[in-house]
Order: sequence, then structure tokens, then C-alpha cells
Amino acid sequence: MATTTPRPRRQPAETPAEHGPRPGRAAGLLRAAARYSAARCVVLALCIVAGAGASLLLPYAIGRALDAVLSGHASGHVGADATRWILVCAALIGASAVLDAVDSVLTGTTNARTTAWLRGRVGRHVLAVGPRATARFAPGDLVARLIDNAAHAGVAPATSAALLAALVAPVGAVVALALIDGWLAVVFVAGAPVLVLLLRAFVRVSSDCVARYQQVQGDIAGRLSEAIGGARTIAAAHTEDKEAARVLGALPELSRQGHRMWHVQGRSQAQAVAVAPLLQIGVVVVAGHLLIEHRITVGELLAASRYAVLATGIGVLVGQLGALVRARGAARRLEEVLAEPATVYGDSELPPGEGLLELRGIKVARGGRTVLDGIDLTVPAGGTLAVVGRSGAGKSLLASLAGRLADPDEGDVRLDGVPLRSLGRDELRREVGYAFERPALLGATLEDTIGFGSPRPAPSRIREAAGAARATPFITRLPDGYATRCEDAPLSGGEAQRLGLARALARGGRLLILDDAMSSLDTVTEHHIAEALLHHSAHGSRLIIAHRAATAARADAVAWLHDGRIRAVGTHAELWERPEYREVFGA
Repeated sequence: MATTTPRPRRQPAETPAEHGPRPGRAAGLLRAAARYSAARCVVLALCIVAGAGASLLLPYAIGRALDAVLSGHASGHVGADATRWILVCAALIGASAVLDAVDSVLTGTTNARTTAWLRGRVGRHVLAVGPRATARFAPGDLVARLIDNAAHAGVAPATSAALLAALVAPVGAVVALALIDGWLAVVFVAGAPVLVLLLRAFVRVSSDCVARYQQVQGDIAGRLSEAIGGARTIAAAHTEDKEAARVLGALPELSRQGHRMWHVQGRSQAQAVAVAPLLQIGVVVVAGHLLIEHRITVGELLAASRYAVLATGIGVLVGQLGALVRARGAARRLEEVLAEPATVYGDSELPPGEGLLELRGIKVARGGRTVLDGIDLTVPAGGTLAVVGRSGAGKSLLASLAGRLADPDEGDVRLDGVPLRSLGRDELRREVGYAFERPALLGATLEDTIGFGSPRPAPSRIREAAGAARATPFITRLPDGYATRCEDAPLSGGEAQRLGLARALARGGRLLILDDAMSSLDTVTEHHIAEALLHHSAHGSRLIIAHRAATAARADAVAWLHDGRIRAVGTHAELWERPEYREVFGA
């Protein structure tokens, strides 16, 4: 008796800590994003540097204004010098406000543009990889990477520019302290290594928990996507509570990593808050001593206290470093997707022919298990071959190989003598059509769904294909007919399959592949559509994945697939004499 081979399981995405992309590759993606936003980042950095310059000049201007006011009071007359410095202070405060507003606008627009670019790049790559992408990553995990991780990685260019420019304020403040009196700078620099060590420890510790947080977040998104896709099965089995527990089972780990991440940042900021005042107090104490010795003025004492605050502005740096750490972790997850090789096409064209399909020495492994082994199969030009077998025998994978939605690990697939790998993308997709068990209804309207593809079939061809697929009756019953929006069309499973079949019929080509595309049709409708496919289709050859004996009986020949191997090839009538073959159909 034929046995059932378990369906290959999706391989979990590797974690950054295990076999994910190296940090250098993530840095490469962030550098590419920075190049894309280079002009805006330069303007942003200049605005931040100008704002930092205004912040550095302000304590000096306030100090000079204070000295001028005190000098005027001592002489009994506040002169024009004091007024001039007060106006300078007002101008610097106004310039800081304007530059801060420009900084906010530039930061927001740069983050949005960079995020959109990352999403476009990764999204196009996912489509270029094709079905292999969802074999490696769960659909929900891919969505999480495209939406959430791209948003985190998208802030990297603006944050990097802001971080580099933000260093101007503390470095400039130390220089200003040195210009007031060298001992003030010496006092601050003596304690600066402690702040540097705090920043270094923060980056090292937070990298691990951020990467783990993002991984768990992606796992939850993948499980949620699977649960939504199987909502009817879950409801029918009354396993809502069990499924909710499975989907949300990782929430405690997500919460733990989130608390750990914020604990690390909070602890770093708390340590900085504990160290920074000590440095500020040290600077003020030395400045007070210098004032007593008449080496600096009261205004310079005030300026020194402000410069000490600017020099210890580590809180801003911690926040920006935290954003960069999250961006780096998110970029690693995006790089895991980009590391999947895109499908490479050739530039060959097909010679004249009617769709001779040859599979030679095909071997495919999934998840460490051989799914197809030693497949040698031919679909004659202009003929129809049905492939039958128990669930898990590898039928859908064979259908994917026949039209190069997947590539074999070993062996070769040829169409009219030309290897599919060497064909150009346009040539391949023009000559090979597909219809699936659960077709995706892409397009705004039902007409768009049937005509989906490039180039788009003519309207007359779309309606002719809809008629052949027996879709015309239910389409014309809708108020807007072919112009009905897909989301407004209440379609059954069989009606959706008929739209998918119509889409395949509308395109023509040398080879038509049906992957269980008529499983939801009633027997009468299936009979009419099968007659149209076999005798009135514009396609040359047909490969049909069949689960019904009636479908297999209409084919010119049947390939019986068992445990990843071809067990027999013959007509349905010939194979029906074998009890094991009849068991495939439950007979």
C-alpha cells in the first residue's frame, strides 16, 4: 500500500547570533541607505552643526552680557555694549529655534524616504526570489521585516548624521572650557573616560537584547499569519484557545527582552546622570576658585557652568546610540532576506514548437529530506499529462519545477529542447501559464484579475477566457459585472478557481500547468472546463495535477508519483487495473 510522505516543513529563519548575516553585511545595507539619503543627511548634519554652534555661542554671549551689565551697574550706567550682547543672545536663541524646526522636518522626511527605499529594495528582492522566499520565511515574518524592521533600519542615516553632528556640542564645549581656562578643561577631561566606557558598555549589551527582541517579534507575526490563514479550520476544530496560546506563547519572552532592552538603556542613562553632575560640579568648583583669584569673570563662570552641561550631554548620545543599535539589528534581519539568491534568468528564446516538456534526472531536497528523486518525465508536444499520487508525494513541487517556480537541486527541465534556466523571464512567463488550487485574486476588478499579467490580454480575450472557464454566469449576475471590485465580489472557492482558470486561459502559450486547479468545482462544471482546456485551449501542452479519477481519465497519459519517484506511466485505464493505483483515488 502507498504510504503518505509528510509535507516538507518551513525552515526557521536563522538568528543573528547563529548563522545570520555578519555585522559587516548589515553595515553594508546601512551604508547603501546612507548613500541614498546622502544629500539630505548632509543638510541635516549642517543644520545640527549650526544649531550646536549657536548653543556653544550662547553661553559665551550670556556671559559677556552679564559682565557688561555688572560693569555698567558698577559705573552707574548700562552702556550699548550690554544691549548689543543681549541682542546677540536673542538672535542666537531665535536661530536655535529655527534650526531645531528644520532639523525635525529633515529628520522626519529623511527617515520616511529611507524606510520607503529599504521596503522597496527588500520587497522587490522577495518577488525576485519567488516562492523560495516563503519556504525560508513565514509570510507574517516577512511582513514584520518589511514593515517594522525596515522602519527601524530607516532611521540609521539621519541618526548617524545627527550623532556625528551632536559630537560638535560636547567637543566644542570642552574647547570653550579650555579657552576660558585650561584647568577647567583638564578637570572635565579627567572624568570623560568614564562616560566613554558607559557608552561602549551600552552598545555592547543592548545589541544582543535588541536582536533577540526583533527575532521573537517576527516569530509571533509568522504564527499570527498562519492562524489567520487557517481561521476556518481553527473555528471548525474549536481550538481557538489553543491556537491563541500558540500564537501568543512567545509574548513572555518578548516582554522579557523588551524590559531587558529598556533596563539597559535606563541603567546607562542613570549611570550617566550619576557621573555627569560630578563632572559639572568639579568644573564649577574650579571655576569658582579661579573667580576668587580674579582669573575669570562672573560671566565666564556662568559660561563655564553652561559649557559643563553641554559637555556632559550623554543622554542625547545614549538615545541616538540606542536607535542605531536597533537599526543595526533590524538591518541584519533585512539582510537575511536579501541573502536569499534571486532567480537568475538567461536570454535564450524558444524555437518553433508546440510545448514539448522534458524533466530529466530531477532530484530535489527540502529540509534535509529528498522530496523528488530520479524523476524522468515527458509531456509530449500538444499532449496532456496528468500527475497523480497521494498527499505529500511531491506533485505540487513537480508542477513548480515544470514552469520554473522552483529549480531542482539536480537534473534539468527543458521546454522544446531549451533548458528553462537559460530562458529570459519574459519568454518563460509568456509561454508557460499556471492555475492554482487557491488562486490569488490580484487586481482592482474582476476583469483586472483575469487579465493580470504582462502583457495584458485584450478585453475580448478576457471575456472569451471567462466563458471557457464558466465564470461568465456569476460575473454577469453582479451589479457591475466585470468592473466589480474584487473585495466587493462574494466568491465561493469554486468561483475563485474559475477566475484563476480564466486568467490562465486568457494568456495562451505553449504549456499550461494546472496545480489541482479544479478541486473546488462540481463535477458538471469540471467536465465543461476540462473539455475547454483539452480541446479548445490556445496552449500547446498541458500538465495537470489531478486528485479526481475523472480528471486523470481525460488526460492522454498519467504519471503515478509515489514517495517522490515515478512508479508508473500509462493511460488511466491501464493503471486502473492496479489496486494500488485505485487506492490513490480512495477506490
